[in-house]
Amino acid sequence: MLLPAWPAPAGVFSLMTTREGGVSCPPWDSFNLGDHVGDDAAHVAENRARLRVQLPAEPAWLKQIHGATVVDAGSDELTADASVTRQAGCVCAVLTADCLPVLFCDRAGRVVAAAHAGWRGLAQGVLEATVAAMQVPRGEVLAWMGAAIGPDAFEVGDDVRQAFIQQHPEAAAAFVPHPSGVPGKWLADMYQLARNRLNRVGVQAIYGGGRCTFNEAGHFYSYRRDGVTGRMASLIWLA
Repeated sequence: MLLPAWPAPAGVFSLMTTREGGVSCPPWDSFNLGDHVGDDAAHVAENRARLRVQLPAEPAWLKQIHGATVVDAGSDELTADASVTRQAGCVCAVLTADCLPVLFCDRAGRVVAAAHAGWRGLAQGVLEATVAAMQVPRGEVLAWMGAAIGPDAFEVGDDVRQAFIQQHPEAAAAFVPHPSGVPGKWLADMYQLARNRLNRVGVQAIYGGGRCTFNEAGHFYSYRRDGVTGRMASLIWLA
């Protein structure tokens, strides 16, 4: 498991799982936490049970829809791509396998949040919506970016590039022409896109990034690489 390297205050706990340490068989080997990807339900249950012993409660597992909806992690309605809580022992969680997981807290350790940012959710403003839902001054927000598909592996078309540039022209810097030279094909830096969008709403304390789910096959699941595969979890909670 990965322990975020960021200056989270006392009482804030967080982690991101890897694909190692579980019971799932290939192609979900081995610590798959997704219950919607075709894996044996008993194996997913065992993997989640192994994770649960490290947590104060069962995570608020979201039904992720690649949007920008943010919910209270303690609510019954969990169809969303981000959750927030001020309640001690309530665990915010997102599942990913190339998309960008972002964990949030405030400097005082009173509120935490987790967001799932695929390119669609990122373009729709899921990170900005999560920051707004925390209801603290933007300068008090800390953000940590977990493992996602890296800038040398995230191939996109003109549609993705335009979705960002039409909103913020400076997003063009996060795209470089694909080495193949094929017109309309680009490599995108999701970490840079996320940093830019957080910076625009006043969040400057941003940590993490730099790991690549696509290229680090021994540690991470990657939907782009494998198609049928498992999911990692990124989690955060207050003591």
